[in-house]
Amino acid sequence: MTRRWLQTTRKMMLTPLLLLAALPAGAEELLVYTALEDDEIPGYMELFKKSHAGIDVKIVRDSTGIITAKLLAEKDNPQADVVWGTAATSLMLFDQAGMIEPYAPKGLDKVRPFMRDGNTVPHWVGIKAWETGFCVNTVEMEAKKLPVPKSYADLINPVYKGHLVMPNPASSGTGYLTVSAILQLMGEEKGWAYLDKLHDNMSSYTHSGSKPCKMAGAGETEIGISFAYRGFMQKKKGEPVVTVFPSEGSGWDVEANALIKKAKVKESAKTFLDWAISAEVMSAYAKVYPVTAYATGVAIPEGYPAEPEKQLIKNDFSWAAANRARILDEWSKRYDGKSEAKK
Repeated sequence: MTRRWLQTTRKMMLTPLLLLAALPAGAEELLVYTALEDDEIPGYMELFKKSHAGIDVKIVRDSTGIITAKLLAEKDNPQADVVWGTAATSLMLFDQAGMIEPYAPKGLDKVRPFMRDGNTVPHWVGIKAWETGFCVNTVEMEAKKLPVPKSYADLINPVYKGHLVMPNPASSGTGYLTVSAILQLMGEEKGWAYLDKLHDNMSSYTHSGSKPCKMAGAGETEIGISFAYRGFMQKKKGEPVVTVFPSEGSGWDVEANALIKKAKVKESAKTFLDWAISAEVMSAYAKVYPVTAYATGVAIPEGYPAEPEKQLIKNDFSWAAANRARILDEWSKRYDGKSEAKK
């Protein structure tokens, strides 16, 4: 575990729980940790409440790295009942630490192999994939006469010096999947050399995966290396943002679910995991993410490639999970000086 993980965990311990449901007295309380986006969760939870009014769901939400650190810090006294929509590479770490109770949710037979682990009774099950995208403010780019980047290779052009923001991979799953993709695509020696050059152009590293895109939308940076969903949401708000998918392929991870091992596993936790891959909520995921655990018949959201899975790099999740701590330590030694200050 890196020093940053421990620091961010202390911060997370002070984060209040977000109560998403006013439910009847006597309802069973279920504590769910998630890294899903803030603006996604309410819609999904409205669906859950319609059919499960007797379960009082409380949500702890933060960036992937912070949720990962919090869960690992609580290993000997687990608080969460369920992990929902958090990077599969993080769930692999929890599994290695003996923190996950295997569970086969209803509907598992429909889930595609790369969206779940290989155990007969899975230790984690995915819901959707998210991937690297560049959020580009077209107004600011035009004003500064900057070309729109089309690739990772373009981003190290000196013309972009001071015009880039990306997430810190120690606190952001989006940051980590992007760094992991670069190291896998280029090999570690060339990958770190590339990241050195990218660092030269970087203005800052944010703790949130979505913040670079939000900054681009607000005109606080010209280019935010973030993830595609966030770019499309900022554009939907009327901000002058286009989302670019790097021509070499996007880094990606699976947002996945798992049952936390506790002395007493609640039946409501299993009910939640059944619901979390149900057809109803899968169709809701698919309205904004084109790669879901199984086909839904929902049209590919506007802005994504016609064949979205072809945009995803060949990703070795086992390698990414096994080497996470080492990569984060190396990244922090090299680049942490440009990370935004912690609040």
